Amino acid sequence: MLSEIFRLEHSRNYLRPGDVGAAVRRWKDHVHRPERHLWDDHEQGSTHWYCCGDPFEARALLDTVLQAMSPRNARQLRRVVDRLDAVPNGT
Repeated sequence: MLSEIFRLEHSRNYLRPGDVGAAVRRWKDHVHRPERHLWDDHEQGSTHWYCCGDPFEARALLDTVLQAMSPRNARQLRRVVDRLDAVPNGT
C-alpha cells in the first residue's frame, strides 16, 4: 500500500510527497477533538484550519486517493479511514 501511495504522490498533479499521510493525520486529529471544540469550529469557524489545514479537505483528498488506488490497496487504506470515520464525536 505504501509503495502505491508513494507512486501516486509522485505521479499525480494534485498530490505532493507526504500529502496522504498528512491527510490521515489531519482527519485523525479532527475526529478525536472534544465535541465542544467541534461545535465551536462549526459555529465560529476555525482559525486553526488556516495554519494546519482543513480536515474536511483532507477527508475529501483521501476519497480521491482511494479512487485512484488499486482495489487491494484501496481496501487497506479504506479500513484506516473507516475506523476514523467511526470515531464518535468528542472522543
